[in-house]
Amino acid sequence: MKFTVDKYDRFVVIEPLQEKLDGDAAASLKGEFMLRNTGGQRNIVLDMNKVLETDETGIRTGLLARRLCKSLGGLFIITNLNEGVKQYISSLGLDSYLIITKDVEKAKDLIFGNEIRLDLKEGQA
Repeated sequence: MKFTVDKYDRFVVIEPLQEKLDGDAAASLKGEFMLRNTGGQRNIVLDMNKVLETDETGIRTGLLARRLCKSLGGLFIITNLNEGVKQYISSLGLDSYLIITKDVEKAKDLIFGNEIRLDLKEGQA
């Protein structure tokens, strides 16, 4: 599976470049999520701009990424969902569990807010 990775100071944006996020694609993404996490990246944005459909495997990969990011105090955010994928996530009851934003800019705002909170928390310790 092909995807782009854009690295920023406090987060990384991963964008799958195919229309279906299924088993094979999810395996590639899982490896990328784990690589970024072991490298110390705690904030990951999954830009689903080009993805038109997903299956259970794709969703499980997102749940794994959420756990990985959360274990380091970071956030996993999904952006640019089309209506079909959004409804699928909602039908599984995961729309309140996963962080979903309209676009990458909104995700960036959430990440920086979380980073400020963590910096303040560390300053008090």
